[in-house]
Amino acid sequence: MATFRKRKNKGSIPFPKSLRSHKTPMYPAQLEDVDGAPIVRPRRSRGIYLLPNAFTTAALFCGFYAIVMAMNLKFDHASIAIFVAMVLDSLDGRVARMTNTQSEFGAQYDSLSDMVSFGAAPALVVYEWSLRGMGKLGWLAAFVYCVGGALRLARFNTNIAVVDKRYFQGLPSPAAAALVAGFVWLMDDLRFAGTDLSWASWIITLYAGITMVTNVPFYSFKDINFRKPVPFIAALLVVVVLVAISSDPSKVLFGLFVLYGISGYIVYAWRKIKGKPVSIVQTEHEEK
Repeated sequence: MATFRKRKNKGSIPFPKSLRSHKTPMYPAQLEDVDGAPIVRPRRSRGIYLLPNAFTTAALFCGFYAIVMAMNLKFDHASIAIFVAMVLDSLDGRVARMTNTQSEFGAQYDSLSDMVSFGAAPALVVYEWSLRGMGKLGWLAAFVYCVGGALRLARFNTNIAVVDKRYFQGLPSPAAAALVAGFVWLMDDLRFAGTDLSWASWIITLYAGITMVTNVPFYSFKDINFRKPVPFIAALLVVVVLVAISSDPSKVLFGLFVLYGISGYIVYAWRKIKGKPVSIVQTEHEEK
């Protein structure tokens, strides 16, 4: 067990003998162990780092830009901006981990940015696009989506330490935003803007909003290790997916997120049939 002694530098503050065995030293910067190495108490970073927060700010700008474009009836621009926000949102956390610049400020700022980009922005875009003409039913559906996004983000922040990392608890807010914005983008791309699609958008908006607050497990892809070597076929599949997306972005992206949006219910049903636990929230015993 390490013992502590006072530095012999002038002006040092003596350490009380009665507290030498205390787990939290009063003056950690002025202590040495028996080998003479300084003992420094680790502190959690509370600073603001420029690089990861720049990506978060860019994602927030895309969400705000989507709202402005929807107010100007440019719904294709608004939908694309939400998808760009998804890309930027997926990068800020990875950049923070790669550069070792994680902070509590960044985590909270990211949640607030997600609320605008994937909560308020898709709700307002779809409302301006087709739900406005439905009166009360229209803005209620938009509100259900918006509050679903807020509850989803709040639950994610509070349950992050007790949820199985392989799955999301409920539909992630970026995927929900992709369902809503992707439908608007696809219909606008197919020149169906003049067709009455109110009920279709109403159903999709409610589905996305309610699914965000369910306990249905959605695969998170967090257990994929990108640092390990992969077979050659994996690289070929990535190329095929990129070519397919670039050939017709609105159709391919909306189709992919529709499949992902129903995949959670398939996993839920499969677990029920196999008799496996449906909840992905780990108990205290499972965590140990």
